[in-house]
Amino acid sequence: MTMTPEQAAWFQGTFTRLVDNVDRALMGKREVIALVLSSMLAEGHVLLEDAPGTGKTSLAKALAATVQGTSSRIQFTPDLLPSDVTGVTIYDQNTRTFEFHRGPVFASIVLADEINRASPKTQSALLEVMEESRITIDGQPHEVGRPFLVIATQNPIEQAGTYKLPEAQLDRFLIKTSIGYPDLAVAERILAGAADRNPSASLSAIITTGAVADMADLAATVHVEQAVLRYAAELSQATRADAGARLGVSVRGSLAMVRIAKVWAAAQGRHYVVPDDIKALAGPVWTHRIVLDPEAEFSGTTAETVVARALDAVAAPQSRSAA
Repeated sequence: MTMTPEQAAWFQGTFTRLVDNVDRALMGKREVIALVLSSMLAEGHVLLEDAPGTGKTSLAKALAATVQGTSSRIQFTPDLLPSDVTGVTIYDQNTRTFEFHRGPVFASIVLADEINRASPKTQSALLEVMEESRITIDGQPHEVGRPFLVIATQNPIEQAGTYKLPEAQLDRFLIKTSIGYPDLAVAERILAGAADRNPSASLSAIITTGAVADMADLAATVHVEQAVLRYAAELSQATRADAGARLGVSVRGSLAMVRIAKVWAAAQGRHYVVPDDIKALAGPVWTHRIVLDPEAEFSGTTAETVVARALDAVAAPQSRSAA
């Protein structure tokens, strides 16, 4: 079954309402909100690389309130244990049975704050749940439910006492982006409402978590022509062949692109993906997956450079309306 034009129009309207609602708490950042919301509907996860105080917690709380979900915040520190994230099984002497006590990862929106400050062992506690939306404790699987979105943050400035995220974990984030500071006009509006310390608390839910899951299933039916699939594959291959890259975009990265491109197209009111969707998402979806050659990096090459060169080198197919 393929999404119909009528369903695409409904999806666009609902998506816009969701963005509008979150924008009431995170002012002036509609593009970032749209990217994060698209990641949630594509059932992926987000890495935010931002300085402190830019609204990361407000974004997570506003998203949870908008979809009538739950939110949790995990402050990653060097002494944080995997069980502090996932939960632990405890023996109950009264019932003489082991009971599983859920950790903060069991929420609709999980903010993993400064994830690079925890040890690699603790970071790896998120790998299974990010990939399969479940965790396994003592051989027993525990589902986290839908929707499930991890928003992990790392501070790009203060790197003392941090652990670099391994490539395998970076590859599990659907997008990497940043909120950034507001412009002057928006900053004035934020300061005018300084008395409201928790703007997300006043937000009304637009849809339920069940409806979010339905939107995700509907987005998966967006049509992608063979030529567009080939275009995404050729771009991925071009990043791997780039002289400045030691490791290019993986197959998982290509699959991630197709998944979020479907959501992005539906959010524009289309029931089909066009090459411009791939171009618009190439930076957020692919730059964090590229490992640069040390000499090229020393010469000034960046992951953005590699993606830009791939976009220049690979010709986009001619767009056709719909299948």
